[in-house]
Formats: sequence, structure tokens, C-alpha cells
Amino acid sequence: MPKMKTSKAAAKRFKATGTGKLKRSKAYKSHILTKKTTKRKRNLRQSAITDATNVKNMKKILPYL
Repeated sequence: MPKMKTSKAAAKRFKATGTGKLKRSKAYKSHILTKKTTKRKRNLRQSAITDATNVKNMKKILPYL
């Protein structure tokens, strides 16, 4: 049985927490920041947990995470 391949694009975007949940960064923080409020930009800095509906697919493309 050959080794499974990790999706390198996903590996750069997701990290595993101690309990095995997937941590991700929030979107909408890259450009056009002038019209966004300071509060909104500050909240976008924090990481979020990947939704349970996507976890099954994420575990498949990140077998060794």
C-alpha cells in the first residue's frame, strides 16, 4: 500500500488543535481594508474552528495532520 498524499494547499491553511479539531484563519482580510471597520478587521485576525460539516473532507485530504 503506497503512502497517502497530503494536499499541500490545505496543509498550509489548516492546523490541528490539541483535541484534534481543525483551526483555520478567517477570510476577507487581504485587500480593500479601507471600507472595513477597525472592529471588523480586529475580529478577522483571530482564528476559527473549521465547521463540523467540512471536517470529514478535510481529514481525507490531510491524512497525517
